[in-house]
Amino acid sequence: MINKPNILTDSHGRHHNYLRISLTEKCNLRCTYCMPASGVPLTPSAKLMNASEIFEIANEFVTNGVNKIRLTGGEPLVRKDFSEILSKLSILNTTLSITTNAIIVDRFIDDLKSASVKTVNVSLDTLQKERFIQMTLKDQFEKVMSNILLLLENNFKVKINVVLLRGVNDSEIIDFISLTKHLPVVIRFIEFMPFDGNKWDRSKAVGLKEIEESISKVFSPHEVQRIHDAPNDTAKNFKIKGYLGSYAVISTVTNPFCDSCNRLRLTADGKIRNCLFSENESDLLTELRKGKPIGPIINAAVKKKFAVRAGLDTEEKFQDPNNHNNRSMIRIGG
Repeated sequence: MINKPNILTDSHGRHHNYLRISLTEKCNLRCTYCMPASGVPLTPSAKLMNASEIFEIANEFVTNGVNKIRLTGGEPLVRKDFSEILSKLSILNTTLSITTNAIIVDRFIDDLKSASVKTVNVSLDTLQKERFIQMTLKDQFEKVMSNILLLLENNFKVKINVVLLRGVNDSEIIDFISLTKHLPVVIRFIEFMPFDGNKWDRSKAVGLKEIEESISKVFSPHEVQRIHDAPNDTAKNFKIKGYLGSYAVISTVTNPFCDSCNRLRLTADGKIRNCLFSENESDLLTELRKGKPIGPIINAAVKKKFAVRAGLDTEEKFQDPNNHNNRSMIRIGG
């Protein structure tokens, strides 16, 4: 039963029932669009949420209407108490999912099953081994591919997140779609987004129209099928007729979907962010440790949410680098 039906509803009438919790700022890859080349200053462990605090904060959100939680990072599986965190969260009345680079997911298959995790999002930006090494600075391509197959063998729904970068991996659009011919995966093409240290500029982003143009050169209109988008879905979903899997485009930059946003983020150090692009955060962890109620802080943060991309409601504002001084992606949570 929802005790406070308005605590997660913003001033634009959007109710937020989806919480993304970052478990760590650490990662076993070094993807350039996520982490600055120089690395990031890690938050001292004492200032990060422990397993019990993660549960307590998550429970506050679930009590007030959140029914979906996604665990992110960094790489959430590198956290030593991941299994404990997962077990604690599994008793909440909510759907659990995870985003991972899949390098060590084989170690946690049983834990994921025990927690009733059904969907695993895997971050994979190339199907070429050498390019994988260039983009991540690690030689783990075969392990990732092997673990994707392992997840499918264990009946997980697998979504593969592909951040497209012009001149880097945009030539692989058809290769990724071809992967869906024999594998029941969902390929999700994600536009390159601006964060601290990732040297973003608009020209590097590959948008929906360009993706559609690439696909139209290989597949005829009657082969490309538009399929149903779930409520509050950030993606436009398609499939190739006769293929086992499907593909989608998440066009945060060129076609923002803010009007139906139902997402909130909780950073590993216990800050609530009401928008991926917001520089403003509200500290839940400090107040929790003081024994103070965090519901009013959550409510205030939700009410301050802008209608569009943290107030960057024009192309000029969004492209201005001075408006993107927030955390790097790895310290926000994917």
